[in-house]
Amino acid sequence: MTEDLDIEVSHEVTTFVAELRRLADALEQGADYMIQIDDQEVRIPTDALLSIAHEREDGEVELEFQISWSEASDDEDEEDDEDEDDEDEEEEEDKDDAEAGENKDTETAA
Repeated sequence: MTEDLDIEVSHEVTTFVAELRRLADALEQGADYMIQIDDQEVRIPTDALLSIAHEREDGEVELEFQISWSEASDDEDEEDDEDEDDEDEEEEEDKDDAEAGENKDTETAA
């Protein structure tokens, strides 16, 4: 099991905007989003939950764009990707086998 972690990193406006653009692009394309925070590489899966939170407490105001997912979901996505790769390889092999069989039939008929 992974240990609890709470990291917050401040960014200059240009860096923050660039990350938001990368995130928006990934969301629009239905792709995973990868980001490096301190020494932690974080992969946000495509099925992550997206929300916006507004908080006001003791004179402080926060607006948070939140992305959440379970680590189990993240692991399952990686397994699904591996399964899809295996299926693609099997389809290619079946296609190659079928083409080889057609070529063999053609040679036999000639």
